[in-house]
Amino acid sequence: MSPLCKLMWMRHEKADIFKQAARFVGIKEYVLFRLFGEWLVDYSIASATGMFNLEQLDWDEGALALLQVDARQLPKPVPTTHQLQGLDAAVAEQLGLRTDTPFVIGANDGVLSNLGVNAIHPGQVAVTIGTSGAMRTVVERPVTDASGRTFCYALTERHWVVGGPVNNGGNVFRWVRDELATAEAEQARKDGVDPYDALTRIAEHIAPGAEGLLFHPYLSGERAPLWNADLRGSFFGLALHHRKEHMIRAALEGVIFNLYSILPAVEDLIGPTKRMMATGGFARSALWRQMMADIFNREVVVPQSVESSCLGAAVLGLLALGKIKSLDVISDMVGSTNRHLPIPQNVAIYDRLRPIFMAIPHKLADEYRALSAFQRLDIK
Repeated sequence: MSPLCKLMWMRHEKADIFKQAARFVGIKEYVLFRLFGEWLVDYSIASATGMFNLEQLDWDEGALALLQVDARQLPKPVPTTHQLQGLDAAVAEQLGLRTDTPFVIGANDGVLSNLGVNAIHPGQVAVTIGTSGAMRTVVERPVTDASGRTFCYALTERHWVVGGPVNNGGNVFRWVRDELATAEAEQARKDGVDPYDALTRIAEHIAPGAEGLLFHPYLSGERAPLWNADLRGSFFGLALHHRKEHMIRAALEGVIFNLYSILPAVEDLIGPTKRMMATGGFARSALWRQMMADIFNREVVVPQSVESSCLGAAVLGLLALGKIKSLDVISDMVGSTNRHLPIPQNVAIYDRLRPIFMAIPHKLADEYRALSAFQRLDIK
């Protein structure tokens, strides 16, 4: 991720290695070279490097000049539907494939996930929460944010994915399980119950908003839209009437509030959004899905396919090979398992709490920075 920054670091800190390097490539490009003998990179991966001109679909001259890297040291950018020819005969024999087996270069998993959940039209948003999380929507041309809050990655030349990633998703729930609710988690295991299901049931007994308790889930700093490694997690509003159950619920809500904070940046660029397609481990929880519908005040749909990136890759391959005429065929492949509509009274509660949640990271920027510096010194 972000090779622009890594190459700049290498140029200054490992100058000898930097000067000796014949090429700068990622692991996918290296594998493709071993298979086909060509140095190629798809537009999707290239658009995530910080070195790619989204309008010209080629390496950016300004970025290359900054790095003091020649374009010939980088793989050649090609469309995500590009077919690779000439599979190495020895490799083909090892893989048990014919040398004329068609290969398509493909794209990165995030943009393929949007395709795989059928979120490729205006106003449709894909939200994923696994260990971390992301929110993405598709537009017809590259759109970038002057404030640097969002990314813009290529799916095809007419499908560009705009959104933002967060560091803190399911890892927060894991922290709650391991550090805050160890007794409850252990009892659940003894009872043959998934600890996460047990903790979710505990949180269900607490009203939306956790009686005024907010949790900022910045246990791993944060990416979009704040891009601040110094951010730290905290409970805000803790009072004597709050119990562990409130803290569990607040942590789950905090993850969704945090994801919501990307939405204003996205809508500033592309306009209003409506339906949300939800994927990732969190989608197994009815409580978490309903929280998302209420906090975002939008319908939340969980697609039938849990391997959305794999399905997206297959459909992109069909398009590249001329088996289909449009990516729109995905709409006939993606069913739905759950739908959640916003509950008005819950929406009203979250509408009051959301501005408080979103204001705090900005108000405490100096304090986060000082505390982060203290922690680094303390660890040393």
